[in-house]
Amino acid sequence: MENKNVISNLIWRFMERCGAQGVTFIVSIVLARLLDPTVYGTVALVTVFTTIMQVFVDSGMGNALIQKKDADDLDFSSVFYFNIIVCTMLYLLMFIAAPFIASFYKMPELTSIVRVLSLVLIISGVKNVQQAYVSRNMLFKKFFFSTLGGTIGAAIVGIVMAYMGYGVWALVAQMLFNTLIDTIILWITVKWRPKMMFSFSRLKSLFSYGWKLLVSALLDTVYNDLRQLIIGKMYSSDDLAFYNQGKKFPNLIVTNINTSIDSVLLPTMSKEQDDSERVKQMTRRAIKTSTYLMMPIMIGLAVCAEPLVSLILTDKWLPCVPFLRIFCITYAFYPIHTANLNAIKAMGRSDLFLKLEIIKKIVGLASIVITMWFGVMAMAYSLLVTSLLSQIINSWPNKKLLNYSYIDQLKDILPQICLSLMMGAIAFLVQFIGLNNILTLLIQIIISVVVYIWGSKIFHIDSYKYLIDTVKGIFNKRKRKEA
Repeated sequence: MENKNVISNLIWRFMERCGAQGVTFIVSIVLARLLDPTVYGTVALVTVFTTIMQVFVDSGMGNALIQKKDADDLDFSSVFYFNIIVCTMLYLLMFIAAPFIASFYKMPELTSIVRVLSLVLIISGVKNVQQAYVSRNMLFKKFFFSTLGGTIGAAIVGIVMAYMGYGVWALVAQMLFNTLIDTIILWITVKWRPKMMFSFSRLKSLFSYGWKLLVSALLDTVYNDLRQLIIGKMYSSDDLAFYNQGKKFPNLIVTNINTSIDSVLLPTMSKEQDDSERVKQMTRRAIKTSTYLMMPIMIGLAVCAEPLVSLILTDKWLPCVPFLRIFCITYAFYPIHTANLNAIKAMGRSDLFLKLEIIKKIVGLASIVITMWFGVMAMAYSLLVTSLLSQIINSWPNKKLLNYSYIDQLKDILPQICLSLMMGAIAFLVQFIGLNNILTLLIQIIISVVVYIWGSKIFHIDSYKYLIDTVKGIFNKRKRKEA
């Protein structure tokens, strides 16, 4: 029953991400056609700062509430009021810093954009504990309605404003409206409300676990966005836009799969934290299954990148293709990162989590310092190299904690990697036929799906059988209920 509940919540979370990101994908296509790359570059630069501030809202205490076995209303209410205070202070900080950011990048228009877009911090602070409550109690159906409602409403606002010629403000309004509607719907659908209670001792207890995750997330976010900050300063807005757009497509897909698994995996593993063998089984299954889904999609997207970008974004965005391919390879291995880190968090080892982040960031910063002088493409390649090294670093503690080494993990996903590469090689040959973009993409997609499914059957890929059996079990259960 518990396993079925996990799968059900995973499906709801996956549907929520697919629905939201699907709408976002369509909207991004429309806006990319309407707006110049320079506009996207400007917003990408501002978003870096709000994303860094968002870490203080989304990480640390929320994860601590999910991980704590006996968290109650006093814990949740204490964190809620603490979040509101922190988020208000963060907004004031961004409000004051806005002119200095604009001056540093020599873009006066950034002042008002930073101040308006930073309102997302306060809105996020209101919904953060609601999100933790949903995750802890495995109520991911609630996320489906809140996220989809916010995304669709924001899509309408963004497209209408872009058509009316509001330029950069169309993107700003879209982001703000998305978070606002998401928060309102979540508050309507989730029954939990903060009580008039507060405990410093409870907050201190949660903080002792959460601060390490907060610092880890802050290091990770600053590091991931540092390339964009440097590109925005050393190179042009167009360069930043192409880099960011290349990241957007694979990131869109990875967010669907990775966030779905990530959200369900931590609370599920946390319940089994006293049974290391059970956590190992969950980690292994998560790596194998998510890699089976993600690897062919990323390889396929890399192969189809040029006709895809030309068709849906127009030729003005073709310079983003090399970046897109680099990010596809980088993201293809994200399941190893996610599953290993969730296992470490679930076992209560936030101290190890922080140590890993520090080691990875030292390596990453060294790569940035070395490559930043050689162009945007060199910086992108450095991300690929450091991401591959991070896999080894993230998996290292689990060799001792779970008796599940990096070599064992590679052995588990090797069939998926080989099959995906074979699929990609066959699909790549289609472009030499000389057809138009639509026909090329259509044939590549059909061939890729057929080859991957056929190969899964022929080579008896374990994850294929697991997914088929799981889906059949869900449908059989529904039929029995209807009968």
